[in-house]
Amino acid sequence: MDSEAQTVSPQEAIRDMAIAGRGAARKLALLSSEAKADALHNIAAALRNMCGDICTANRQDMDAAAEKGLTDALLDRLMLDEGRVMAMASAVDDIAKLPDPVGEVISQHSQPNGLEFARVRIPIGLIGIIYESRPNVTADAAALCLRSGNAVILRGGSEAVHSNQAIYGAIIDGLNKSNLSTDSIQFISNKNRAMVGAMLGGAEGRIDLIIPRGGKSLVKRVQEEARVPVLAHLDGICHTYVDRHADRDKAEAIVVNAKMRRTGVCGAMETLLIDQDYGAPGPLLRALIEAGCAIRGDDAVLELEPRATSAYAKDWETEYLAPIVSVALVEGMDGALAHIARHSSGHTDVIITENQNNIKRFSDEVDSAIVMHNASSQFADGGEFGLGAEIGIATGRLHARGPVALEGLTTYKWLVRGNGQVRP
Repeated sequence: MDSEAQTVSPQEAIRDMAIAGRGAARKLALLSSEAKADALHNIAAALRNMCGDICTANRQDMDAAAEKGLTDALLDRLMLDEGRVMAMASAVDDIAKLPDPVGEVISQHSQPNGLEFARVRIPIGLIGIIYESRPNVTADAAALCLRSGNAVILRGGSEAVHSNQAIYGAIIDGLNKSNLSTDSIQFISNKNRAMVGAMLGGAEGRIDLIIPRGGKSLVKRVQEEARVPVLAHLDGICHTYVDRHADRDKAEAIVVNAKMRRTGVCGAMETLLIDQDYGAPGPLLRALIEAGCAIRGDDAVLELEPRATSAYAKDWETEYLAPIVSVALVEGMDGALAHIARHSSGHTDVIITENQNNIKRFSDEVDSAIVMHNASSQFADGGEFGLGAEIGIATGRLHARGPVALEGLTTYKWLVRGNGQVRP
């Protein structure tokens, strides 16, 4: 179906896509694990074969984005080269190798009357995914939905339109080689923002779940307008707390990596908290500055490091996605926990310490989707968790939390087996 047709309203276009998607979803739910894996391997092969075309399309998007003055962090998210395309294809292959969640028996039990109950994992159905900037999401989301037996409607950001279309071309090639309906994975190329509104309306109940992946404004719009369930990926205001019992070498290596490995990812550290009794705060600050990071600190930090500038209230709740970090000295664990409870977005928070009691307390009391100790927050990634690629990091409290991969794209149904029982 041609979503660009001028004679069709956005609502009609999405409705037609949703009708087709639901038909495809019914078939995907019954598809064997081997057939889904073969399709994904064909998609990965197509991505490799079309690498040159994808990179050429990406250069169009990069040139247009540079003219618009996009930040370095957003340009980094948008950019594709041969290495990233090959990594994208490898991620699709990796998803094909993951255990198929569909049909998994989550739990089972029997009642005294002889009835046997089982909770069995099934696909959600038709998923709508709205995302910005990162063209690799097109491949990742398509692969995860296909492997978990879901049909999907993808709507990427206008800044990546050429890249996304080229990647989608490879996906269609893979589906065709596998004799699977192209309605299984649909892509909206129409840049009209009303298409997003039509998706959020749920297409008359045909879209089962909306997943937004992007900035605050996108997520806010989706949460306010959606008429179907939303699995939200919010901003990553990630904290690292250096406890007084931290190993100094570990602390420096982790802190620099958490901020500077890639500043534009949602798992990048945005706030560093240092116990006021930690013995070497100065070297930590110097290591960050020498790595090219700007520091915005409280008064205690300014006394330690004259190159730092003052932090204001908004800094503690800013996702910089840039080589900038806010830093505060806090009164031990109580101070760190209070700061995190007040300012964390619930994404990923880290403690660096050798004290087991403090590890346990931090793990118990920090209410974030991911809580780490003695490791960089940059590991907040589905691939690093062994889950394959991810749709995003869910920061809510229902259905799925943390990296959303195959299991997060399933629900379950109850199967009840009887032998003639009737209820008295």
